[in-house]
Amino acid sequence: MLITAFAGVGLFVVATASAAPLSKRSTVVPSQEGFDVEIVRYARAMLDDGRKTFRYETFGSEAFWGDTLQLHKAIIGEQNGGVGPGVSPKTALSVGLKVDADALPDALKQRIKAGKVDLDDPATTIALLKLNAVVGVTAFANPDGRVRSMGIQCALCHSTVDDSFAPGIGKRLDGWANRDLNVGAIVSLAPNLKPFTNLLGVDLETLKKVLASWGPGRYDAELNKDGKAIRPDGKQAGTLLPPAFGLAGVNLATWTGFGSVTYWNAYVGVTQMHGLGTFFDPRFDNQSQYPVSARSGAGNTRDMPDKVTGKLAALHLYQLSIPAPKAPAGSYDKAAFERGKMVFNGPGKCATCHVPPLFTEPGYNLHAPHEIGIDSFQADQSPTHMYRTAPLAGLWTHQKGGFFHDGRFATLLDVVNHYDGHLKLNLSEADKKDLVEYLKGI
Repeated sequence: MLITAFAGVGLFVVATASAAPLSKRSTVVPSQEGFDVEIVRYARAMLDDGRKTFRYETFGSEAFWGDTLQLHKAIIGEQNGGVGPGVSPKTALSVGLKVDADALPDALKQRIKAGKVDLDDPATTIALLKLNAVVGVTAFANPDGRVRSMGIQCALCHSTVDDSFAPGIGKRLDGWANRDLNVGAIVSLAPNLKPFTNLLGVDLETLKKVLASWGPGRYDAELNKDGKAIRPDGKQAGTLLPPAFGLAGVNLATWTGFGSVTYWNAYVGVTQMHGLGTFFDPRFDNQSQYPVSARSGAGNTRDMPDKVTGKLAALHLYQLSIPAPKAPAGSYDKAAFERGKMVFNGPGKCATCHVPPLFTEPGYNLHAPHEIGIDSFQADQSPTHMYRTAPLAGLWTHQKGGFFHDGRFATLLDVVNHYDGHLKLNLSEADKKDLVEYLKGI
């Protein structure tokens, strides 16, 4: 009886607590001692370390981009100890490189505003590099000041600036896709491209045609695995640079869901940025799907020293801490947004896959090409042979270059029309327009 009585009391307490409004329930405040303190300290330290890694860590990639490809020589130019005409700030900005205004001394900012800085002189680019002001690029100099090498960071492709000082110059926006960056044009400047031509088994002219085919905001992260530079329809095989924000709670990253965020950091850090580290994925030993990496052994890379693996945890935490930016006021119609939300969650069936507030599926967020009504080319470059349900929050920041992995749809209305036809939704024109406003505002 005593046990039964206590059980009854327990049920009463549980029932009472469950019935109480959330606002009335007590909230446990983390203690300021013991392991709670350690958790907070760890999180703060990891966040700081992750930001530094994202913005400034080259992972030793200077051994490839500088020492081997000699790209820095093309940037500084013959007059400064390199080769060719060099790259001026105007040229650098024209190919999408960005400048961190916070890294510029006030005196230099004033001179730039006054027009007293020669933006056509590669020597000015060198000065910006030495200030660590070029987003995603680090120069290494000898004691005499001459640039001897260069490396790259995550921020090169996955950060931009707010243009608050001038176009291409402003405060950093970490995680935003740099859809202005012409990776192919930059790489093609390197005096020594033999590592690429030898790996792919092509001549220099062919390689440069491929690099030129990407254009701004595109990159082919599978080229050095499968060697497929051209789609069956003759178009280039590069994909749009994705954002690296709003990824907390998202399972698989990238357009075709190779793996998690930290998997992709290792993949890119070692096999794309050419940093020194460890990357293991036996799927790239598949001779029929990945003939290039099967020969090179890229799926089992183990460099010493390993400068990547020790940075992955903090980098992961920082990326998961970057929220999707809110759409600016006035950039969408608020009334249409509210109507579009109803379409999104209702007759448009968008929320079936883009589940709010993640705007992708919790769990295994991949779909076969036929499910979304497009070809399988890019999916078949992935070990998954599928496409990821892309998170939609912050979509307004990366409209340049089009939509879907390859920019095949020029506008959001084109995307809506595609799904309206593919899923036989029979949405009205008004519903479609409202849905577009919702997509612009989330």
